[in-house]
Amino acid sequence: MLQAAGRQQPWLRRFARVCGDAGRLPFGDGSVDLILSNLMLQWCNPDQVFAEFRRVLAPHGLLAFTTLGPDSLRELRSAWAAADSHPHVHQFIDMHDIGDALVRSGFASPVLDVERYTLTYLDVRRVAADLRATGARNATMGRARGLTGRRQFAALQTAYEAFRQDGRLPATYEVVFAHAWTPETDVRRSSPDGASVSLDHIRQQLRARRRTGRPP
Repeated sequence: MLQAAGRQQPWLRRFARVCGDAGRLPFGDGSVDLILSNLMLQWCNPDQVFAEFRRVLAPHGLLAFTTLGPDSLRELRSAWAAADSHPHVHQFIDMHDIGDALVRSGFASPVLDVERYTLTYLDVRRVAADLRATGARNATMGRARGLTGRRQFAALQTAYEAFRQDGRLPATYEVVFAHAWTPETDVRRSSPDGASVSLDHIRQQLRARRRTGRPP
């Protein structure tokens, strides 16, 4: 993928490209100022990945990312539920739980928002083909391990038809947009009540952001 990116986007050749695991980033502590992540986190354990993001980001570093929320592919999930008893669609994490995970990992001033987008297709096969092309997979526990049989797929097609509008089948995506900052000092706490931050520390952070022009 990194080689393909360099071929398709010549300007990327100016930058070093590194292949690594999001849960074990090949970078030193506090070594980067900015992390951008686009539609990757939904396949990961957010606590593990956010902890790594927090580790490699320098003080006042920025994390900005998108991920998918639980309303994504709701039509496909409903149609599969009518076809058999196995979970065929990945269970995406709610925006509020993502925000909680950011706070647990020590990020400051998290801001999250959500938008819904609907793609339309002629038939279910094109929905499935588009998902495969994006590399999407179902990592849900209890998912079916074998290939989908003809009867199952026929049942899926029949159930999905209930969503057809204006001759097209919809596929909804709930996209979560988020960003958060790393504080000047580590404010994470191991108390059973979760993270706690003093008022003096918050005032210091606000003053520092005003001096640097960063948003409070």
